[in-house]
Amino acid sequence: MAENRDFKHILQDFGNYYIGARWTYGEMMQSDEMPFKWKAIITHYFMKLVDPDTTMENHIFFLTEDDFAYQTYRQLKARFRMSVWTPADGKRKKKSGYESREYRIEEIVASRQLHENMNTIIVEELRLSKLALFAFPV
Repeated sequence: MAENRDFKHILQDFGNYYIGARWTYGEMMQSDEMPFKWKAIITHYFMKLVDPDTTMENHIFFLTEDDFAYQTYRQLKARFRMSVWTPADGKRKKKSGYESREYRIEEIVASRQLHENMNTIIVEELRLSKLALFAFPV
């Protein structure tokens, strides 16, 4: 779909990888652009637990603190950029609309509010630290 192309990207800077959240795990495995170590982690830790057609966007809202995938994301210091709907605030004259925020995986799993509003949240991308990815044992 055309609307998913905006969220299927892989970018990098000096210290991080930015991976669009609408990639499925299977698509990431087939992409030549993905870092090899990330593909190895997907194969070794995620593909045994979830379907290859699962997106990160769908996966993270169903994780619990006991899940091995959660522990893996936590060890990698994963952060997700999301657009969260914020209602108007009459006191500060703030309009309602989407606000872009970055959440650690621990915040996503622990937040009841994020889970209740997951249908209105747009998960944009995963940010992985290159150092955390390098130090992660596979």
